[in-house]
Amino acid sequence: MTRVVDLGRSGLTAVPPGVWRETDAEVLVLAGNALTHVPDDLAALTRLHTLDLGHNALAAVPGALGSLPALTRCLYLHDNRLTALPAALGRLRSLAYLNVGDNPLGALPDELGDMAALQELRAQRCGLTGLPESVGRLSALRELWLRGNALTALPESVAGLGALRELELRENALRTVPAALAGLPLLRRLDLRANAIGDVPGWLAELPALEKLDLRWNGVEGTEAPLVALRERGCAVLA
Repeated sequence: MTRVVDLGRSGLTAVPPGVWRETDAEVLVLAGNALTHVPDDLAALTRLHTLDLGHNALAAVPGALGSLPALTRCLYLHDNRLTALPAALGRLRSLAYLNVGDNPLGALPDELGDMAALQELRAQRCGLTGLPESVGRLSALRELWLRGNALTALPESVAGLGALRELELRENALRTVPAALAGLPLLRRLDLRANAIGDVPGWLAELPALEKLDLRWNGVEGTEAPLVALRERGCAVLA
């Protein structure tokens, strides 16, 4: 049976010291409190595969995160006050899910690309104006959620995300559909709502797995030839 320590929504302003003695814990939930600090004592929990620090008031997270060898499933850091992520995050090379959304980050660290097993990354409403080139090394990434940032482009390295199935770019500042997406073999759903896109590139119709394309609230008419071709083959196109 999974050993879970659940102190979520407990009105905590500090982590009780006894938590760090729970060395057999596999899941630690501290979400929905008023925590402003997590100490490096976290490194004692070497069996954790899931850590939830979401919905707190953290301005930083400890580099000790990178010293958790079993942290392979989920790391929730969303809805805090984080202005940066530690470079040590890149040492979590077996982590599958990372949520850093709703933090005033401004940027993601280059070390992100070292998280080789990452399958889902959520970085919504983080004030991002760009992504690091290293994101293209996330060869296992299946879902990328980037709603509500200030992205004007994606790095060329995104072309290397061969496992990507779902990409959310809603409510950014894109003027064109990022060319780095051309040829992604498994991309099924592409959400480009509420950007500033005015035309549709022909290569969109050649995305072999595309099942849903959402271009609403842009400058797109919806009758462009690539969109017609997508509809004819059964892709749901909203424009």
